[in-house]
Amino acid sequence: MAKKVTERKPLHGNARSHALNATKKIQKLNMQTVVVNGEKVKMSTREAKKIRKSN
Repeated sequence: MAKKVTERKPLHGNARSHALNATKKIQKLNMQTVVVNGEKVKMSTREAKKIRKSN
């Protein structure tokens, strides 16, 4: 199983309809499994992109 590295958390808020009804909404992170130094790691796509660009 891949190890989770990121410190980021899902976003919380309300989904608003035209009638202004509020329902709870969670926007989850886009987590990807990436191989770093021969080890499987779960990180967000933003972090994976930074690692790819730095190498």
